[in-house]
Amino acid sequence: MKTVLREVPNGPRAVGPYSLGVTASGRLLFISGQVPFNPATGKVERGTIEQQTERVLLNLKTLVEAAGGRMENVVNCRVYLQPLTPETFAAMNGVYGKFFRENPPSRSTIGCQLLGFDVEIDCVVALDPA
Repeated sequence: MKTVLREVPNGPRAVGPYSLGVTASGRLLFISGQVPFNPATGKVERGTIEQQTERVLLNLKTLVEAAGGRMENVVNCRVYLQPLTPETFAAMNGVYGKFFRENPPSRSTIGCQLLGFDVEIDCVVALDPA
């Protein structure tokens, strides 16, 4: 069974043919890659890597909680970063660590070409049993 998360009040929105998140069998929540889109302004924030990472993680948090999950139950993240340098990685990692202080999820960080922003993150969340 699959449940689709298409729209969240005061949250990011899907801007293409994809769902913001999908719950599989009521146990795993897959959140699509989030970018530094600010739902309050309707614009992508193009600040520093730190600012963009914080906005992305706030968007993820909004979606995780809207689907009934908790950030401490995120089991995996994929971080897409441009450019992938020791400096940008350290900047992203400093902010990321504030969102996942104890028992952080597994993670991959991938250097790639992104359009109009420097950070994108997706995640998988283990939902509490109903």
